[in-house]
Amino acid sequence: MIPINKKAPVKAQKSIEIDATIEKVWDLLSDINRWPEWNPDIKKAKLNGDLNPGSTFDWENGGMNISSTLHTVVFQEYFGWSGKAFGAYAIHNWQLKSSDGKTEVFVEESMDGLLMRIFRGYMNNTLEKGMVNWLIYLKEEAEK
Repeated sequence: MIPINKKAPVKAQKSIEIDATIEKVWDLLSDINRWPEWNPDIKKAKLNGDLNPGSTFDWENGGMNISSTLHTVVFQEYFGWSGKAFGAYAIHNWQLKSSDGKTEVFVEESMDGLLMRIFRGYMNNTLEKGMVNWLIYLKEEAEK
């Protein structure tokens, strides 16, 4: 797992407990092409190739077109990528842990770049809100 940049001007981390198996949560999270089906913030998502480190995917989140590269894919445990968009370099990591048929989901992200330093406060709020929404959407879909 590539760690997030702890010195980046924009960063957030959140977690949630989901009343679903780790298998179900992993399947939703790792099926990039289907993200728009359950996360309304994501308008399109396309994995270019297989779900392996080094594979790329293109997606639209919050009105921004993003190109990302998977850096970590550890079945039902770790999932992460890095990418560039809107003058920012982001590192995004997920960690899943199974506990009594439920799944603990931890997510963290850092964003660095000139615009991130200039708009630090606004972008930190935006990142945190988007991260909370993503976790809520994931929980809602997994618990169906």
